[in-house]
Amino acid sequence: MSNLTLSKKQREEILRILKARFEKNTNRHEGLEWADVQARLDVNTEKLWSLNEMERTGGEPDVVGHDEETDEYIFYDCSAESPKGRRNFCYDREALKARKEHKPKNNVLDVVAAMGIELLAEEQYRVLQKLGNFDTKTSSWVKTPSDIRKLGGALFCDRRYNTVFVYHNGAESYYAARAFRGSLRV
Repeated sequence: MSNLTLSKKQREEILRILKARFEKNTNRHEGLEWADVQARLDVNTEKLWSLNEMERTGGEPDVVGHDEETDEYIFYDCSAESPKGRRNFCYDREALKARKEHKPKNNVLDVVAAMGIELLAEEQYRVLQKLGNFDTKTSSWVKTPSDIRKLGGALFCDRRYNTVFVYHNGAESYYAARAFRGSLRV
């Protein structure tokens, strides 16, 4: 994350996009007001940069809640399918190094860190699915427990047959229809 600043034009554009999405999808954040969210974004420009990265890579971030204890707004990637700009990644750097040939262009955990966001955990993914039908044709990597990862595996989720499924794959695998979804607290 070398340059965490956006130009004035970029800030205005991402705020316009986020506001329009917020107003279009009120079911995701009932009782919350855009003015309060924007006020928080106005003083957290590095978070706005991360939201812009989420948007730029196809995530369509939107507010999905407000944590009363920390007074933070919670954004998730809400694109209908797993973000196009984040597909064909294996799970982590160890998995990327383990591939002898046909290496993917990157790995999920490094990209998540570079974007300044968090990878959705299975529980968060299930919360997202209560807000709509996501990943009906794609799948998304989710945080993998260390005991599974130590054995070479990684977890991903999708929605089929009106049900959320959790699966496993080798962490070094990657697919054209699998990316990842992130979250950000502001």
